[in-house]
Amino acid sequence: MLGMSEVLDQLYSTILQRIREKPEGSYTVELWRKGKGYVARKVGEESVEVVVASLSEGKERTVSEIADLLYHMLVLMAMNDISPEEVYAEIRRRMR
Repeated sequence: MLGMSEVLDQLYSTILQRIREKPEGSYTVELWRKGKGYVARKVGEESVEVVVASLSEGKERTVSEIADLLYHMLVLMAMNDISPEEVYAEIRRRMR
C-alpha cells in the first residue's frame, strides 16, 4: 500500500503529464486553460467545502472534500512550478 507522499507524487506526475499531453476531455487540462486565478479560486472553494463537511456532513464527505482540495492544490502547485518535494522539505523544516 502506498503512503500519502507516494500517492501525492503519483497524482502530481499525472497532472504534469496531462498538462504536457493535453488529452481531450481532461479536467486537469480544462483547469490549466482557465488559468492560475481560476485554479486558486477553486482551492479556496474546496477549502471552504472541507470546513463545511467537517462541521456538518460527516467523515465520508469530509474525506471526499479533502481529496478534492489536495488535487486542486497539486494543480496549482504545477502551475507555479512547485514540486511536492519542496512542500515536504518545508514541512520537515517546520517539524524541527
